[in-house]
Amino acid sequence: MIGYALKRFLGALPTLFIIVTVAFFMMRAAPGGPFDAARKLPPEIERNVKAAYNLDKPLIVQYGIYLERLAQGDLGPSFKNKDFTVAQLIGIGLPVSVRLGLLAMALAVSLGVSLGVWAALRQNQWQDYSVMTVAMFGITVPTFVTAPLLTLLFGVYGVHIFGLEFNLPVGGWNGGAWRNMVLPVVVLSLPQIAIIARLTRGSMIEVLRSNYIRTARAKGLSANAVVLRHALRAALLPLVSYLGPAVAGILTGSLIVEEIFGVPGIGRYFIQAALNRDYTLVMGVVICYAALIVLLNFIADMIYGLLDPRVRLS
Repeated sequence: MIGYALKRFLGALPTLFIIVTVAFFMMRAAPGGPFDAARKLPPEIERNVKAAYNLDKPLIVQYGIYLERLAQGDLGPSFKNKDFTVAQLIGIGLPVSVRLGLLAMALAVSLGVSLGVWAALRQNQWQDYSVMTVAMFGITVPTFVTAPLLTLLFGVYGVHIFGLEFNLPVGGWNGGAWRNMVLPVVVLSLPQIAIIARLTRGSMIEVLRSNYIRTARAKGLSANAVVLRHALRAALLPLVSYLGPAVAGILTGSLIVEEIFGVPGIGRYFIQAALNRDYTLVMGVVICYAALIVLLNFIADMIYGLLDPRVRLS
C-alpha cells in the first residue's frame, strides 16, 4: 500500500509543475498589464514599479524567479491589494470556499446516492424515469443559469411550500449564517447530484444482477440487508473514483457562484484578480486550486485502493 501511495504521489508532482508553467505563461500572454490603468503612470515611475516586481526582466527570467520563490513557499505580493500578500488573501478566502465546497459535496453525495439507489431499485418505473429526467436537467443546465433562477424564486419572489414561505438572502455572507449559505450550496451541488445519481443508478443495477446478490437473496436475506450490506459497497466503487473530479467540478463552479452571490471566497478573488491582471494573485489561486484537486484525487485513489485491493496490484 505504501508503494502504491508513493507512486500516486510522485505522479502528481509533474501535474502541478505543468499547471504552474502553463498558468504563468498564459497570464503573461494576456493583453494588458497590472499597471495599465486608465490614468497612465509617468515613464520613470512605471519603470521603477516594474523593476520592483521584476516585470522589467525577460519573461524566462521572471519564470525562474517565480519558481525559486514558490519553492520557498513565497507566493509573492498582490499587485492590486497592496496591504496584503497573496498568501494572506488566500488565507482569508480559503476557509470560506472550503466550507462552501464541503457542504455542497456532502449534499451532492448524500442526495445523489439516495436518488440513484432509489431509481435502480425501481428500474423502468416512473420513479426511475423521473430521477433520470431531473438528473439530465441538472447536468445540462450550467450554474450561471441555475443561480439567477433560484435567486429569483427563493430570494426575490419567495416560494410557498406547505404554507411556509421560503425567502432567502440573494447575496452576502453574513459571517457564514446558514440562510446565506443555502442558495450557493444548492447551486454548487445540483450538477454533482445529477451526475452521482446517474452513476450510482448504473452501478447499482449492474451489482444487483451479479451472482453473489442472487446467492444472498436465495439465503433468505431481506431486501434491505441485500442492498445495504452487500450491493451498496460494490456499487459505490465507481463513485469513489469520481470523487476527485466531483470536487474539481465544485471548486471550479465556485468561481462563478461566489461572484454571483457575493461570497468572500478565493473564487471571487480569482475573478477580480483576472480582471485586474493581478498576476501573482491569479497564480496563487490557481496553485491553491490545483493543489487541492491533486490532493483530493490522491485521497480518492487511496480510498479506492483500500476498497478494491486489485487496484494496488495494477
